[in-house]
Amino acid sequence: MARDPVELAIFDCDGVLVDSERICVKVDVMITADLGCTFTEEEIIEKFVGSSTEVYTAAVEERLGRRLKKDWLRQYEHLYRAALDAELTAVDGAAEALDGLTIPVCVASNTDHAGLRRNLEIVALSDHFEGRIFSAADVPRGKPAPDLFLHAARSMGVEPGRCAVIEDSAYGVQAARAAGMRAFGYCGGLTPASRLEGPGTTLFDDMRDLPRLLATASH
Repeated sequence: MARDPVELAIFDCDGVLVDSERICVKVDVMITADLGCTFTEEEIIEKFVGSSTEVYTAAVEERLGRRLKKDWLRQYEHLYRAALDAELTAVDGAAEALDGLTIPVCVASNTDHAGLRRNLEIVALSDHFEGRIFSAADVPRGKPAPDLFLHAARSMGVEPGRCAVIEDSAYGVQAARAAGMRAFGYCGGLTPASRLEGPGTTLFDDMRDLPRLLATASH
């Protein structure tokens, strides 16, 4: 039985378009150490990569044994900015993948709008997504809830069943499945393939393969 054609590619940003997660994990280690509840890089990759600020905060509070101020993370934002300014690059093959796609694309990320625009501009990918950038700040719940992907699809005028989500985190593919969308799990980053695999999910490790995979998914 033929599947609906893919009419929209919804990209996560961190770890899919910009190679930011390796950088941010190191900053997260510094932050949790400063708070007095050190998480290792391995723990951060497992628990936080692709998660919302709410998930991050809850895990830190649990280990600390106390509540944090609502805007606790703001005092550390300069650490992320400095590290990203110095080290951020595009994910290998992301530009080629975008150039090879013939369907509309958008970005849907748990990162706030300012951070998304900034990171995409640093790696010279922002022109691909002008006016089509969606943040968890736009919806009640970030990933792993489906709200953000459903909001992106609605805004772009495409039915969920005709959307493909390109993700690199367990939270992201979970959100895509919950939204009724096809998931393409990029396992060339920090999250192991075993945490991405599941129903309705195609795994791949070279971003340059994406145009072919999306075309094949329509048949």
